Amino acid sequence: MAKRILVVDDSEIVRNLHSFILKATGYDVVNAANGYEALEKLYQDEFDLIVTDVNMPKMDGIMLIKEIRKEDRYKEIPIIIVSTESEMQDKQIGFSAGANVYVVKPVKEEALIMNAKMLLQE
Repeated sequence: MAKRILVVDDSEIVRNLHSFILKATGYDVVNAANGYEALEKLYQDEFDLIVTDVNMPKMDGIMLIKEIRKEDRYKEIPIIIVSTESEMQDKQIGFSAGANVYVVKPVKEEALIMNAKMLLQE
């Protein structure tokens, strides 16, 4: 069975791009437009990996990660941040919130696939 990935980004173009890359690699991908929608989908289904943006309306990626990490059943789910924020301070905030990997947009296809495979231990 294919590993399931939740892609969270407020940009439909970015969501579709990341989904296309990951689906072409063989993953089952579900999209969410913001942190609230992501949490709703996470509570309804099981995912092996989350790929999230930081800057989103309603609930940003950092708050989403903090909410995910509060739940015991989600403490170990790997999370990749893909963001335009590129300063070291931004990365430290992401890692402190609980992200496993921080990639700066625009993400290269190879980098997204490599990090997904690494975190999913494939």
